[in-house]
Amino acid sequence: MAQDARQSLNQFVAALERHFEAVASGRGADDPAVLQSYETLKSAFLDYEESLSDQFGELLPMELAEDEDDWA
Repeated sequence: MAQDARQSLNQFVAALERHFEAVASGRGADDPAVLQSYETLKSAFLDYEESLSDQFGELLPMELAEDEDDWA
């Protein structure tokens, strides 16, 4: 079972903030700090989505892009 939805939300928000800081102070998309923050954000998003579903039977109104082709 996923963790508590509130805890997952807090971790997701923190991951968004870390991603913003990495992007704002980074040296482009290939910066290792930006790449790591992206992976952390992706994981936090999925954890939050799962906890919402488990705890409340709700889904997020968005989804992750599957690969870089989705950005083109």
